[in-house]
Amino acid sequence: MIARRPAVAGSFYPAQPDRLRREVVELLADAEAALKTSPKALIAPHAGYIYSGSPAAAAFATLRDTAQTLARVVLIGPAHYVAIRGIALPTVDAFETPLGRVPVDYDALKKIAGLPFVSRSDAAHAPEHALEVELPFLQIVLPSFSLLPLVVGDATAHEVTQVLARLWSGPDTLLVVSSDLSHYHRYETARHLDAATAAAIENGDWASLGPEQACGYLPIAGLLIEAKRRNLKARRLSLCNSGDTAGPRDQVVGYGAWMFT
Repeated sequence: MIARRPAVAGSFYPAQPDRLRREVVELLADAEAALKTSPKALIAPHAGYIYSGSPAAAAFATLRDTAQTLARVVLIGPAHYVAIRGIALPTVDAFETPLGRVPVDYDALKKIAGLPFVSRSDAAHAPEHALEVELPFLQIVLPSFSLLPLVVGDATAHEVTQVLARLWSGPDTLLVVSSDLSHYHRYETARHLDAATAAAIENGDWASLGPEQACGYLPIAGLLIEAKRRNLKARRLSLCNSGDTAGPRDQVVGYGAWMFT
């Protein structure tokens, strides 16, 4: 089995399995789980756990009551390091974290492999933190699952929607969009910008989203289009920035978490 090795273990989150497990368990324990619900999709941030671990935990804590029913996770986020056209799939058999390996579900990915804007690129996935940092949360919450990892580069929101529509599947499939919000503004400016972005997400206003609102604006927009078509609504779970969690307030990064039911 060929695995995509961790790229940010030891920097974004602990590299030691016991320490990582303990930190994620503590973050989830501190998170307020939503009332009885079965989210079909989540939006979660992807910074270092010291910064965005709490809002990320707020998203993944919603899976506690349905964890036994989930068999696969569509995990989609932006490409930060490698320029790619369209949406990239890996060729590896699994994604690895200090907590173990998660198998890639290539049978499911065959549903999108023929789309002209979908390609295979291990180079796009190898350094990417946006998907990796979500995996330990999923590994702790879900007993077992397969992974459909997607990195979005130079694509359109409607191309993302086509991919999500084909992979949507039934209640055993969860969609997770990985994205932070505004980047490197002063604290109050970020609060204003992120509040507007949160309102757009909750109102399904995908067309108002751009790179200034969220690094993962394309995955978010694609999800909003498909969620509206399927009559799903976004519920806010957390909204904050790095000035609230750790670090100074002169250049903050925004974080939000939502579930779709």
